[in-house]
Amino acid sequence: MASFHFAFKVKDIDSTRRFYIGVLGCEEGRSTTSWIDFNFFDNQLSAHVSDNFPSLDYCGHVDGVNVPIPHFGCLLSIEQFIEIQKKLEDAKVEFVIRPQQRYQGKTGEQLTMFVFDYSGNPLEFKAFTNTNEIYK
Repeated sequence: MASFHFAFKVKDIDSTRRFYIGVLGCEEGRSTTSWIDFNFFDNQLSAHVSDNFPSLDYCGHVDGVNVPIPHFGCLLSIEQFIEIQKKLEDAKVEFVIRPQQRYQGKTGEQLTMFVFDYSGNPLEFKAFTNTNEIYK
């Protein structure tokens, strides 16, 4: 198993459930009144309630676009990317960076999109045209 675990801050459990389960379709794991785990595309996310959120910095400059740092997300197949894009659009989730193709015709060509979850955490979803170029 080569999955990752990521713990992050959220404002509340209810809106976090609505986003990760209701919008993205993640499966809920264990939970309490102050944290909740999700199966996030075969990775474990642990969302912990907090009222202390660090400021975002749009210091990431990628292919001419400023991206919010920190952020997290996942690599998807093109089919999964399109499915998640549709779910986000259907839920009227605003895109921080609209779905787009990056590095067109170059090594590392990919689809990408950024959204905020309901606690303001930036997430990126990517799909590489050629999965052999993920680390190139």
